[in-house]
Amino acid sequence: MLPGVYVARRKDGSVYYRASITYKNKHISLGSYEDEFGAHLVYSEAGKLLADPGLDVESFDADGPIPFKKWVVLINFRDNGMYVKTPILLKERFFYYYFNPGDYLIFDIDDLFYYSTHSIMRRGGHLFVADFGMQVNILSRYGIKNFAVPGRDYIFLNGNSTDFRSSNLKIINRYNGVRRIGDDLSAVYEARIHVNGDMIIGRYKTEEEAAVAYNKAAQILIKNGIVRDYQANYLEELSSDEYRELYKDVKISKRIKSYER
Repeated sequence: MLPGVYVARRKDGSVYYRASITYKNKHISLGSYEDEFGAHLVYSEAGKLLADPGLDVESFDADGPIPFKKWVVLINFRDNGMYVKTPILLKERFFYYYFNPGDYLIFDIDDLFYYSTHSIMRRGGHLFVADFGMQVNILSRYGIKNFAVPGRDYIFLNGNSTDFRSSNLKIINRYNGVRRIGDDLSAVYEARIHVNGDMIIGRYKTEEEAAVAYNKAAQILIKNGIVRDYQANYLEELSSDEYRELYKDVKISKRIKSYER
């Protein structure tokens, strides 16, 4: 058997070949292959990559035997001494999550554990991870709602929409149905809800008032036969008593009240 290769059998008895390499006392799987030579070739190329610090992410050859994800994993382990199963390259206070050479996202080091155990998927311009059997938009991890609009509900301060570091994300509208109008000095918060088109619930001095007004309007509509999947706002900064008081006092549009029977 060639170095770095061992034979394995499937349940039906057919033979395949597994490649692996040991580096810094860690046994690293390099995948499964149909022929012994293919498995050995991956082992050989992995050895060269781990031995040559001059090889980096941009050195990746799409026609080579090592998949890009594993290429990044091996470079990160070689350079940083930390083995991560996802295509992450660690820097001092942040890390890159790679999809292809030159195609990556940037995250704070505080997010390392999460993205080292959750692979990011892209579909239709959206970014997802599989979490507890569900596809979860990664924006929700940063307090950004699923239907939030970049530039209106949140902004990337340095203009780089691949940079998800907390210092670069500014959340403008945190709650369902709530939109800030005006600049920092004259801002008011408008609450809207969809019935047969958007209806204005009211305009409020604080984001919290607008969020509670949305919840109040949604409950009125649902209780009176409007079948919609309204997502309630959760205001963790308010105690139960504070929430109830605000809910009781907040004013909402007469158009919404007209649905009450």
